[in-house]
This record gives sequence, C-alpha cells and structure tokens, in this order.
Amino acid sequence: QVQLVESGGGLVQAGDSLRLSCAASGRTFSSYTMGWFRQAPGKEREFVAAIWWSTGSTYYADSVKGRFTISKDNAKNTVYLQMNSLKPEDTAVYYCAAKPPYYSGTYYSASSYNYWGQGTQVTVSS
Repeated sequence: QVQLVESGGGLVQAGDSLRLSCAASGRTFSSYTMGWFRQAPGKEREFVAAIWWSTGSTYYADSVKGRFTISKDNAKNTVYLQMNSLKPEDTAVYYCAAKPPYYSGTYYSASSYNYWGQGTQVTVSS
C-alpha cells in the first residue's frame, strides 16, 4: 500500500524558513514524478513544485521560484521542500503527491497525481 507522509509544517514569521518532508513507502517511486501542492482556505489546490525521481529535474510555480527548492533523498525515499523567505501568502496546507509514469497529465495538474499525503499546515504570520 502506497503511503505518503508529510511533516515539517508549523507557524513561522514572514522571512523565516521551513523544510517539509514527504516520506514515501509501499512501492518503488524511481519512475514517478513527485509534487508538492498547497491549498489555502477558500482556494483551489495549486501546484508548488515537482521533481522527476529518475532524473532529478525540477519545476516550480512562478510564485515560489527562487524561494523554494524541491529535492529528494533516494536512500530515504523522501522528497523535501525547502521554503525560504516565507510570506503570509504562503500560508496553506501543503500536500505531497505522486504521479505515475503512465499518467498522461501534466506535472502541474493535481488531477495527474494518484497518491496523496494527508497534508501539513504552514502558517506564516506578518
């Protein structure tokens, strides 16, 4: 059974940093795309960042480019999201997701991902 477990969220001040972790288990993810999405109250879930597990290629939403970094640790089967220079508008529940290689959807579309974590709350105060 596939499991994605996020951790690392919390309450921080604007300008601070946080690192989110997503521990993946239950199968081999070497050919998957791993993504981070976020959802603020009253808003739709939005793409934040993605990484190709096999190549390490990364993609970011414009709103986080230059501030957030997605990475992976193959030995730990874990994906990270390093978030620097946090802003109040980054406040949301952050979700880790896995997209299998046989899905034809885009990496930035939530509907392309078939495995999701439970989410971790990030709150940035001004």
